[in-house]
Formats: sequence, C-alpha cells, structure tokens
Amino acid sequence: MVLFKRKPVAYVPKPPVHDDQEVWIIPQTSEIFTIYEEFLARMDFYKQKKFICEITGHSGFDFFDALRNETEASNDVDDAFPEALREPILRKVQFSQISRIDSLVDHIFEEFKHDFYPGETVTVILDTQERLNGVVREKTRFPELIRSDGTLERKAFARYFVSLTNRPDEEALVDEDHIQRDRKAFTKQMLRSFLKNSVHRDAWAGAPWLVKLKLATEYRIPTDIPPHLRHDAQIAQRKANLSMKKGEYDGTILNFFPPAGRLPELKPKGHKRDGIRSKEGQFLEYQRAIVNGNPSFAFAKMPDVIQFISQHPNVPIIAAKATPKPPPPPAIKYPIEDLEIPPSREKHRPPLKFLCVDIPSPIKPFETIGSGILMESVGSLLETWDTLNVYCEVFDLDSFTFDDYAQALQFTSDEVQCELLDEIHCAVLKTLVNDEKDLNGQVQISLPFAPQEESEEDDAARDNSILPPPEPDIKPRTTRSSLAKTEAAELKAQAILDAKLHRAAEIDQVVKGYDWRFRLRKRDFKDGRWVVIVVGLLNLLLRVPRLQIGCEEVLKKLAPTNMPATEETAISQYGRLDFNLRVKVLQIICMLSLETHHIRDYMEECTLNMTRLRKEKIDAQRAKKIYMEELKKLAEERKALQPEETSPVPELAELEDLKMDDPDEDEDVVMEDKEDEKDEDVVIEDSEEGQQQVTRRTLRGGTDRILERKRKMEAERERKEKAEAEKAKKPTKQERQLEKVLKKIEEVKEKIRECEEETVTLDNDLRENDCPRTRVLGKDRFWNRYYWLERNAMPYAGVPDSSTAHAGYANGCIWVQGPDDLERGGFIELSPSENAQYQRAFQMTVPERKMIEEGRTHCFTAGQWGYYDDPEQVDQLLAWLDVRGTREIKLRKDLAAQRDKICLYMEKRKEYLAGGDEKKSDSEEPTVRLSTRTKKYVETSGQRCLAWRNTTALKKLGHIHSNPPPRKAARNTKKVVIIEDEGRQTRSTNKLGKPLARQGNRYDF
Repeated sequence: MVLFKRKPVAYVPKPPVHDDQEVWIIPQTSEIFTIYEEFLARMDFYKQKKFICEITGHSGFDFFDALRNETEASNDVDDAFPEALREPILRKVQFSQISRIDSLVDHIFEEFKHDFYPGETVTVILDTQERLNGVVREKTRFPELIRSDGTLERKAFARYFVSLTNRPDEEALVDEDHIQRDRKAFTKQMLRSFLKNSVHRDAWAGAPWLVKLKLATEYRIPTDIPPHLRHDAQIAQRKANLSMKKGEYDGTILNFFPPAGRLPELKPKGHKRDGIRSKEGQFLEYQRAIVNGNPSFAFAKMPDVIQFISQHPNVPIIAAKATPKPPPPPAIKYPIEDLEIPPSREKHRPPLKFLCVDIPSPIKPFETIGSGILMESVGSLLETWDTLNVYCEVFDLDSFTFDDYAQALQFTSDEVQCELLDEIHCAVLKTLVNDEKDLNGQVQISLPFAPQEESEEDDAARDNSILPPPEPDIKPRTTRSSLAKTEAAELKAQAILDAKLHRAAEIDQVVKGYDWRFRLRKRDFKDGRWVVIVVGLLNLLLRVPRLQIGCEEVLKKLAPTNMPATEETAISQYGRLDFNLRVKVLQIICMLSLETHHIRDYMEECTLNMTRLRKEKIDAQRAKKIYMEELKKLAEERKALQPEETSPVPELAELEDLKMDDPDEDEDVVMEDKEDEKDEDVVIEDSEEGQQQVTRRTLRGGTDRILERKRKMEAERERKEKAEAEKAKKPTKQERQLEKVLKKIEEVKEKIRECEEETVTLDNDLRENDCPRTRVLGKDRFWNRYYWLERNAMPYAGVPDSSTAHAGYANGCIWVQGPDDLERGGFIELSPSENAQYQRAFQMTVPERKMIEEGRTHCFTAGQWGYYDDPEQVDQLLAWLDVRGTREIKLRKDLAAQRDKICLYMEKRKEYLAGGDEKKSDSEEPTVRLSTRTKKYVETSGQRCLAWRNTTALKKLGHIHSNPPPRKAARNTKKVVIIEDEGRQTRSTNKLGKPLARQGNRYDF
C-alpha cells in the first residue's frame, strides 16, 4: 500500500449512490464521490509530493506515481523471489510481534538461510568438491533427542533428496552442509521487499504482522488473530502491568477491610544482585507484620479479621485489584482547524475602521476619507490603485498614495483641473489604442461587434427625431384635423426622446468620422476631452453583458438626455460625477488595459527577471556557504596559533587593544587642552576672572604639577613607543602567521556580509517583480483575508523619485476582506444539524462566535472591506490571533515578520495626513517647470492630491499625458536629437554651465 507520513493511505468508503445520480470516480483507487468539491479535495491530496512507495521506500512521489512505482516493484519482487520459500516464510511471519521490519528481516533470514524446501533450485556439493545443480524433491527433518537427565543426545537435522539437473536418472541424498542456494536467489534486500509486499501491521505498539488477505487465501494461512494479540487485549495487559507496577489496590482483602487507605507497596531488601523477591515472599512478610501487630499495617476496629488471620495462617489472602482508571484523553496535536479551538469570550479582535458610509456594523465609522463612498466601491478602489501603482512603469505614471488617489476621485472644481485625475485616465486609455504613428493606431483590446454606420440620411432623420421639433406655423385657415396631427407628432417625438437612456452615441459622433478611436489615436486629451473618449468607449461596451449595467449607469450621468449632446456636456458632467461612478469607470478601463500587449510584455519581462534573480540569489547563497566553510577553517587555524594567555577571539582582543590605547590618547588630548587653557589664564592678566584663576591655581601648585605630569606622560609614551617598535621589529613566526590569518578572517567576513546584503537586495527585487498576483498575508479563523498591498510588486514607500515621495508611504493600512460565499457556506453558515452539533460542543454556533470574538465590527461577505491604520491595533491583532489554528498560525507568522515595516509606514501616513511635510514640499523648488498659460491655479493647501505631478512622463516623454505637445514641437525635438548625434552643442548654457530654461538668459546673473 502507498504510504503517507509512513502510514498506509486509507481509501474513502463507498457512499450510497442512486441510479440517476451524478458521481465522480478515481479509477486508480475505485473511490466514488457524489460531491464535486470532495472529489477535487481528494485529487489535491493525491497530487501532493509526499507519498512513499512501501516496497522500495522511495519518497517524494504523488499518490499515482507512488502507486505505479509500487505496482512495478511488486511485479519485480514476485518474479524474482523463490516460489518454494513463499509459503513457509509467510507462515513464519504471520502473527509475529517483532516490531521493526529490519529486525524481522534479520530473524527470518537467519532461520531460512540454511533451510531448503521442495521445488527450490539448489547446488549440491559432493565429497569430491564437485558442484551439481538440482532441484529439491523431498525434505525429511529429524527432531532433536534429549536424554532423561535433560542433556542433549542429538541435534535436529534434515536430509534432502535432490534431483540433479545434468543427471536425470540420478538423485543425491545430502544434508545441510552439502547443499546451498545461489547467493542472488535469497538476499536480505529481496526478503525485505517481499515482506513489504506481502505483510502489513496496524499502527499501534505491539501490533502483530499480518499476511495480506489475498496471499493468505492462496496459501491457506490462518487469518484469525489470537485473542491475546488483539488490540484490546494488549491494552488491557499493559494497564494490568502498569497497575501491578504502581501497586494499585482498592484497600480490600477478601472484602473484609474497608477502603481506609491504599496498602503500601512492599519492596525487597538486599543488594540488587540478589534479585527481586517473589510476590509470595512479599505476601508472607505482610502476613507476619499483620500478626505481630506492626503499626504500619494496623487497621482500626477489625479485631475479628486479625483473629481470623492468626487462627488460619495457611489460608491465602487475596488482595482484590482496583478497577484501573480510564486512560487520559490523547493530547491534542496543534495546529488544528481554527474553529475547533474552544472559543474565548474575553479576547476580541481590535475594531475595524471603514472607508465607506454604509458600514456593515451597527457602530459608526471611526474615520472616513470623505463622504459618499459606498462599500461596493471600496474593493474596486483598492483594485484600481494597486493596478496603477504596480504597472506605473507601463503607464508612465508617478506613484501616488492611496489617500491622494481617493481624494482625487472626490475632487470637483470648475476653476482648476486635478492633474492626478487627468493623468491616470489618459495613461490607461493610451494603452488601449496605439498612437497613429505606431502600427497605424491599432486597437489593443478585443471589442464587441459594432454595427455598420448609418447613412447620412439616416443620421439626419435620427437627429431630427431626437431633437425637439419646432413649434408649428399655424396658418389662419387651419382645420381641427391638422392641429390633431401636429399634436400627435409632438407626442411621438417626446416618447422617442424619453425612451433613450442617454445620448452617448451622439456625443461620440459629435464630429462626423471622428469617434473615440480617432480621438485616442490622435491623443486628443487636452482640456478634459479624454472624457469624450470614455463616453464613446463605454457606449461600445454596452454590448458586453457583464458591463452593461455599469456602463449605462455612468452614461446616464455623462450624457443625459435632457442636455445637448456636446463635448462640453460630457466634460462638465464628469466634473460633477459621483465618486462611486468614477471608480467604476477606472475599474472598467483598467480591466481592459490588462488585455493589452503592454501589460503582458511587462509581466513576461518581470517573470524573466524573477528567474534571473532567483539564480543570482542561489549563487549568492552558495558563495556565502563556501565563505562560511572557509571561515570555519580559518577559525581553526586561528585557534591553533592563538597564544594561550590572549583572548581566543581576535575581535575581542582588538577591542581590548583599542580600549587600552584610546583612553591614553584621549587623556593626552584633554590634558593638553587643559594645559593650554591654564597657559591662557596665566597670560591674561588684565581680566579679573583670569587673575583670580591664576592666583587660585598658584596656591595649589598648578604650574609645577602640570610640568611634572607632562614629564611623566612623555616618559610613559616613550616607553610604549619603544616597546611597540621593538615588537614590530622582531615579530615571531607564529605572530606573523596569526596576523595573516586574522587578516584573512576579516576579508572573509566582509565577503559574507556582502553576500548577505546581496541576498536581501535580491529578495526585495523579487518582491517588486512579482506583479502577476496579489499576495495575501493570511486568513483568520472566520476566513477573513488580510492584505498589506505594499508588499505586492511595488516599493514600500512608492517610487523614490516621484513627486510625492516625501510622503514616505504608499498605502499605510492593513485591509481586511470578509469571507467569500464558498467559505461562508462551508464553515460559517452551517446546516441545522451541524449547527446543533457545534453548539453542543461549544455552547454557541459559528455565527454567534463570530459576533462575539470579532468585537463591534464585522465583515460578512467578500464585498465588504475594513482596515487598520494604527500600530497599536496591529499589536492587538497579533495578540488576538491564536497560533493553535492552522490558518491563524500562518497569518500571525507573516504579520509578525512584516510588523515593523507595517508600523513604520503607518506612522509615515499619520505624519503625512497631519500635514507635517506640507512646509517641506512648499519650500522645495520644483524640478520641472510647467506652462501656466491655460491653467488657473488656486490654493492647494487643503487638497493634497493637487500637489502631485507626473514627473515620470515629463522625463520620459517631455510632456504629461493630458497635455501632449503640438506637432511642430515634436519635429524640433527630432532635429535636436539628430544634432546631438553629430556631436554639436544643441542647447545654450548660462555662465554656470547650466542649460537655459524658458526665460532664456533673461535672469542670467
């Protein structure tokens, strides 16, 4: 059988199946499943690389490979092992209690090594040392004979009739000394494989070996386990032995003595080599003590019993053994399923904070970035922020904080445009369609089928039907029928207008033949005209069923039917668009951008980088291992060369040398300074204070003492210098070798430090290149997911050269997501029977436990999000997590490993939101000058998002996405590049050698 953790794999029992029921079968094990999730879970279990082939002992297989390997090995063993030896060996092994397979193999091999059976191919050795091959035809075994006095008269022996192969008409009668088998026919390795393939035993101590049922039936080997070898009998025997060893009696002898106390255990006297006294001897001593009135064995108010014992000394007295205590329950091996741990009513999870207004808990939110944010938009908000920051290199965007991003989506102003809001839309839209000079403006995404454009007559008719009709010119002789027709036409036009939900198609085609595709190819983003591109794109995406509802909701606001279908309408309406609809627009275009080759090429490049970085990390670790081995050898050499009187650690010796040298030098410096000060005091005679000081020091003999101290210090210094010079001139050979070894040790340690630093750098690079997935910190007992988004493919504090890098953080929060539907239905919202069973065990249901242990705030579904932004809350969360659970032990491990970094950036976020860096950002001179001809700037102290600038696009493209340069500027740029290639000076410089700005040499001071 295939082993998992050294135990046979137990197959799932066959469930009851109806004729018309859908089932899933694993052919290799014939297991049947009626629930698809159970089938998938079983397949995941079988695909783990943790299974062991029982016959060969090889590990690292999945179940199916191990089963295949075991089947092949079993067939090989069946073919190679002698058929004649199978039955006697199996009969010998049946019910054997030798626990270890190695001991069992040795025992069986020694017993059958010189024993042969009919049908076995052997070699006969004649007296002439001639060897003949043959087959054992018959075997006769003679038992040993023992004399009446017990001595051995004759040993047991056997005789074999062997049919010789090369002499068909002859047979040989031989004993054990003249017969042998081929060495390769019966070996320990072969016997071990045969036994593993043929027998098994249960996983409890003392379990007997049992022949497999198929082989036992074939060879007619009894399979009924003797009563004394069964599990219950073994447990009872062990308990009895333990009780006798501890001397457990219930205090009754022949039911006469009351249970006044436990009888003491009688231990034998004498030396150990005398052996332990028999129980009969101990009992006789006990009887003598009772008769002689030994107080240690006395019983109160029992004269009749003592008299009976004294009158009948030959009557045996039996001590009735007490009923053995039930064994204690087995110790729980942690970690276990989190919800199987007993609940606690005292420990509660720290309260969550919510970004939205419709929080799922009855408690008001502790903090909100702004009003109007719905819970359904929080997940999309996090998703879009993460996408824009992870792929900021593809979008040519500066990184930005989450708080600035949320504030930008809430920003509304008719006087100033938010560059962050404009740039993120324009940057994402540019990835959807190429520039007109790049592959003729090829569309990079898959779009739904668009109907053919209508003719001009149809457009005119449609426009006339949509626009409100002019008032009819009623002639003087108008009849009643003509008036009725006019009113009916007006009502029909109004009904057509009311039936349309929006006028997005008209805004997209406000300029004939210049739809959103052409605008996007031309990069027509200036003055907010990217909103018109968004309107046209969403109008086309209405044909996608999963996007239809969201697109209609946005287009109703951007292109309402009660306003004219113009570009200005869309731009002005977006300025007043709701926060949640803005998030929905960004989510749609970000999802589309993930289909483009720009993102896919970037992901592929990151994957290649990760492969390269992993190889470099392995090389660094190998190099570190080599240096560690070298350092170990050098340490042994240093130990051999180190003098006994010095410190065994060279670093400590050096530190001691420094401690011995530095105080003298410092003292010299201090004393010299004091001497200078005193000299200055002596010179300055005009100062009253100086005169007093000179007088006071003169009274103490200051000048003489200074000179004496100086002479002593100089003498000591000369002595030290002389000793050091002599030591440097005549170093011993051992000292030179030791100095050389110490130098090598320092060099190797420096290399080890370099390897460690390189490993840390490579780990960080691997993290920043891991962009295909968003990693989760872990899950708690109620299947809530915890995210720290900074650890996913981005620098912890954002791009270092971004315009808001002084903020020092990117997100600064731990986000908590509720359980999804599958987890909630399988672990929290249980069936009535499962709820009743759980309530009997823990006096509460799982939903009740969730409400108690999570405290005041909860997330019930995967669409609900909360967050922590305080280091104190992180510590409280770590204290709440229970390491006895399988999920929370992993979550706590990851959270504790990242705790310091998380708390650091939480503090940075608090400082940034409190405005601690506002003065710093205002005082810094901007690195890039922007044109202010068409923009009107207002005070931005209250709006942090307005301080963001897209310096990445300025450095790479020379302009921001939302304000592309005119064509003439592009041609001039190209000409400048050509001149640079020719090696000429392309830009004028001022006196300091710096390039001129827009002012030229106007301010060249």
